[in-house]
Amino acid sequence: MLLDTHVWVWAAAGESRIGPRTRRLLDKEAAAGRVCVSAISAFEISALCSAGRLVLNQPAERWIRESIEKGNLRVLDLDTDVAMDAGAIGATVVPDPIDRLLVAAARDAEVPLVTRDRRLLDFAGRTRLVRVHDASR
Repeated sequence: MLLDTHVWVWAAAGESRIGPRTRRLLDKEAAAGRVCVSAISAFEISALCSAGRLVLNQPAERWIRESIEKGNLRVLDLDTDVAMDAGAIGATVVPDPIDRLLVAAARDAEVPLVTRDRRLLDFAGRTRLVRVHDASR
């Protein structure tokens, strides 16, 4: 499973915005080393911190590294195929380029994208182009 950026941040903080079913699934999958985050999410977290839109309890770089280690997370790097697939997803359908990259990364890794983003959940429901798991459940 691939965590959307907000789910990664919430999971690391133990936020209640993640539903109980999702929390149990994350714990089980993390123990088996099957929870992924994208390198693009590391970029997004750093950018949000730099812009003052996300405040962490430590510098972003350290938070990212420690979160990956403590959470037993696998990092999916961005490669050319993922970038091209993301570019082929229409901006009118999924306006946020980071979201398009996460959809493409999940497709490439053949894992569900765990998100609470209604736009992504609706996109997946309409198109069946990516498997998703609603993190609110």
